[in-house]
Amino acid sequence: MGKMMILNGSPRAPRSNSKQYAQIFSEKYESETEYYNISKNNHLELCEKMAGFSHVLLVFPLYADAIPVTLLHFLKTLEQHPPITKPVISVLINCGFLEYQQNEIAVEMIRLFCRQNGYRFGSVLKIGSGEAILGTPFRFLVVKKIKKLAVSIATGKYKTLHVTMPLPRRMFIAASTRYWTEYGRKNGITKEQMETMQIEQ
Repeated sequence: MGKMMILNGSPRAPRSNSKQYAQIFSEKYESETEYYNISKNNHLELCEKMAGFSHVLLVFPLYADAIPVTLLHFLKTLEQHPPITKPVISVLINCGFLEYQQNEIAVEMIRLFCRQNGYRFGSVLKIGSGEAILGTPFRFLVVKKIKKLAVSIATGKYKTLHVTMPLPRRMFIAASTRYWTEYGRKNGITKEQMETMQIEQ
């Protein structure tokens, strides 16, 4: 078990679901953790700090079937400024789709980065329905899997885990449609406007 650096790669890190997932992980990991948001201006600082950690957990949401540009830019800097001692890199990723498998391409992007740059790849937790699950009775399923993620990293028995809400796809789509329609209404946007491809007048 070693000291853990948790990096939030969400573009809206301070108010993101990823922040909540990172907090749960910190509570379940039985060694010291330090949490940082990735911003436009702290890439070199984070690269320097990384030398003091044996493990790094990248926590981020799926963006357009890939990693967010916030995280991508950081990895470009890390590639040019690696720590002398490279930590094991693990992943906790969430997406708004019910199917956790939607996260797989983004995970493979991180795995490729590790392989090309000499980092050992650790454990993975792929979360489906990540925009909603923390606010439902199924929250305990996520917490349980995050605990398993923490244990796998701490013991060095790395594994790939996944979780999503146990709902029929039709029910999930109906519920998410209601959510986004109401969200749009609160912001002055109609359902018809959201269904068009036009984003500006």
